[in-house]
Amino acid sequence: MGRKNNTQVPDFILLGLTDSEEVQRVLFVLFLLIYLVTMLGNAGMILIIRLDLQLHTPMYFFLSHLSFLDLNYSTVILPKTLENLLTSTKYISYVSCFTQMYFFVFLGATECFLLSSMAYDRYVAICNPLHYPVVMSTRFCGSLVFASYSIGFADSFVNVLCMSRLHFCDSNVIHHFFCDTSPVLALSCTDTNDIEIMIFIVAGSTLMVSLITISVSYVSILSTILKITSTSGKRRAFSTCASHLLGVTIFYGTMIFTYLKPSSSYSLGKDQVASVFYTIVIPMLNPLIYSLRNKEVKNAFIRVMQKGEGSGHLKQAMLNF
Repeated sequence: MGRKNNTQVPDFILLGLTDSEEVQRVLFVLFLLIYLVTMLGNAGMILIIRLDLQLHTPMYFFLSHLSFLDLNYSTVILPKTLENLLTSTKYISYVSCFTQMYFFVFLGATECFLLSSMAYDRYVAICNPLHYPVVMSTRFCGSLVFASYSIGFADSFVNVLCMSRLHFCDSNVIHHFFCDTSPVLALSCTDTNDIEIMIFIVAGSTLMVSLITISVSYVSILSTILKITSTSGKRRAFSTCASHLLGVTIFYGTMIFTYLKPSSSYSLGKDQVASVFYTIVIPMLNPLIYSLRNKEVKNAFIRVMQKGEGSGHLKQAMLNF
């Protein structure tokens, strides 16, 4: 069918992950459980870091913001996905679609630079431990977080501004479970080459600058660790950044696979699997990675629980008195 009608569509249809009702019900239960674990894990991580004074360090300051981003990341995607898995009408309004896209890009870009900040923090801690308290001051850490959010805001603003110039006139069916850039671009009945180049440059710059920062930091960290003579010293140094390195590998692996390629090579099946991983699974995994592999977080959880029990006993004693 020729693209003649230039009327802007009022809404879109999110085709989702599958047409099978049975599979949809299974996915609904699975995604609901993942969402609940994600909310509980990330909110719990933020709470523990705020309540335990021993975790008031640059590393956990960044980690609390990572949990905040993951919590919001899931909330932007999953509620609408869960709703569409239960209903036959899978509509999303034009404004809601672009709002979802804006926050998705904003949170994703912010997380890239927050992970870079965390890598730099580990670099200073291992390679320049004597200067660590001076370099990673409260003001500097706050500036890094503010810069991460600012870059995320700028990236998402440019992305949505470019996308809002498109016209959608033939089909309003998005072959995805949320309003991502590539499947929405595929619906446009106007020339998208310039917009694709602009989005590719912005997304590519965000990913590559943050990835280069992380790579340089970890090359320096590895070089420093190899110079340590004792095996226990090497193990202790590596354990301080192992969780972050694992989280970075999973996050960037799926993001690069999905976004650092032309939209013409967009593959519905492969890209949807990758999208499920970094939009739904990774926000759930991050608090597990940083808590289960971290003795400080485990000990902080125990201290917070003991403090809660102690205050409960104190209140009960006062009531009895």
